[in-house]
Amino acid sequence: MSEESHGSHAGRPSSWIAVTVIFIGFVVGGVGLCLGPMWIMFWVGAGIVVLGMLVSWAVHLFSDVVVDAPRVIPEIVDYSLFGSHSDKRRGGDAGEVLDVPVATDTQQAPHG
Repeated sequence: MSEESHGSHAGRPSSWIAVTVIFIGFVVGGVGLCLGPMWIMFWVGAGIVVLGMLVSWAVHLFSDVVVDAPRVIPEIVDYSLFGSHSDKRRGGDAGEVLDVPVATDTQQAPHG
């Protein structure tokens, strides 16, 4: 039986179990530091974090990603209050010449 992510930002249940184990480890370790510090409790928390990392590796946590549709980025960005063209516009008066948004492929330009 194979679990797949279907474009939801929620992630798979197995991924959430791994994240929960890691979170519990951080809480146990943090409480151990605040109570003294109680080094045994801190190292138990660190061990739980390591266990959670092993669980995340076993459930392929980092393959649980969401691939969004390509973003549409406007080529003309006008920062003036009333929308008039000004030197504050990206590129200045001789800047972009396109009046329509251009769709960019996130694989080719991942940061837009």
